[in-house]
Amino acid sequence: SMSRGRSQGGLPPDDVVQTPEEILRDCDRLIAKYHDPKPFAMCRIVLAPCSPFSVTTELLAETAVYARTKKVFLHTHLCETKDEEDFCLKTLGLRPLDYMEKTGWVGPDVWYAHGIYFNDDEIRRLAETKTGVAHCPSSNLRLGSGIAPIPKMLEAGVRVGLAVDGSASNDSSNFVREMQMALLVHRVGTAVDAMPPQKVLEMATRGGAAILGQPEIGSVEVGKAADLALFRLDRLEYAGAMADPPSALLFCGAGPRAEYTVVAGKVVVEKGRLVGMDEEAIVEHANRVAETMLAAAEQKRGMSYR
Repeated sequence: SMSRGRSQGGLPPDDVVQTPEEILRDCDRLIAKYHDPKPFAMCRIVLAPCSPFSVTTELLAETAVYARTKKVFLHTHLCETKDEEDFCLKTLGLRPLDYMEKTGWVGPDVWYAHGIYFNDDEIRRLAETKTGVAHCPSSNLRLGSGIAPIPKMLEAGVRVGLAVDGSASNDSSNFVREMQMALLVHRVGTAVDAMPPQKVLEMATRGGAAILGQPEIGSVEVGKAADLALFRLDRLEYAGAMADPPSALLFCGAGPRAEYTVVAGKVVVEKGRLVGMDEEAIVEHANRVAETMLAAAEQKRGMSYR
């Protein structure tokens, strides 16, 4: 949600923001219609104001109270850029995490995307409050935002999951590629053991399940959801790397597609292709829609994006 437009010192254009009343009314509608709190649920609603500079203080605080009344989780982007930090200090007189604490936005039912500019004291407080962080290395590098101090967070006991942010700032949304990025980026200027493959796999599986509050997923165990991604390692790029298959997947492959993907016991990818879907038609449709959107943006902004 976004309620603070540029005329109020916010980030989004005024023509895309909504009133707090509209936002909360729609939250109520979506929770009533779609939220399923039961274990193994396939659809849950999370309340997610876009960022500290996209919504008002009042809406942030009201959203936190409302979410806990409805027993749904909270999510937003935080400490992604220095601009955000500067905005919070100048406009609100607080660092981003201090501001979120003031509005009730910490706890085991909250997770933030990014977290690039948390300092050591803030990392300690994240761990103490069990507030989660979704690490999005590809997006952070693509936008030049920075590198989140994930090794420090893990050492301090912060709950960290791995994420791809969104297609607008990631492009491929390839989760294996995201694991590879997380594996390598934290070794820059540090040491080869700063981010071992096992830690990356932990973030990508159990870590994500923990911050989502879904203990029924995240690992292959009796009684847990049958969610599996299976990769073929009998290909040329993995030759000679079978002493450590998880490391082979992260170090040797070029962001491979899963051979099989199973979600809640249902096969949704078979032999590397989506089951029951025409991939070529999807590509054609996406390209057509993208062209329409690009033309509309060019007309509105009076500039070429090509």
